[in-house]
Amino acid sequence: MSSSSKPLARALHLLALLGLSAAYIQGGLVKLLNFPAATAEMAHFGLSPSAGFAVAVIVLELLAPALILSGRLRWLGALALCGFTLMATFVALRFWQLPPSQARFFAANAFFEHVGLAGGFLLVAWMDLTGRG
Repeated sequence: MSSSSKPLARALHLLALLGLSAAYIQGGLVKLLNFPAATAEMAHFGLSPSAGFAVAVIVLELLAPALILSGRLRWLGALALCGFTLMATFVALRFWQLPPSQARFFAANAFFEHVGLAGGFLLVAWMDLTGRG
């Protein structure tokens, strides 16, 4: 890679990491700014104590992207969001329990999109741990 393309490569890398992390940053900020709604969301999914889960999710959704974007322990932030995404997907998007309908179709699409997102975080962790990222 030429020295003139390195700044572009770094900018694209940061932009990719920001795009991968954007939903979590937004989610963490929204939950932080409306804590009653965050606790209601946790209760909706049967997570108790809902306030404790809300705090944990807010911390995770803000801290893990900070690790990823800063490059400090990027692998840890990426693995944390990979695991969180998979767990949340199996809690919130159980499409197989829905009757055949448009809602099931949308839930299945969202489920597999989230699996892909988790795979993206796994790739970020792998790249960081192997020195390729």
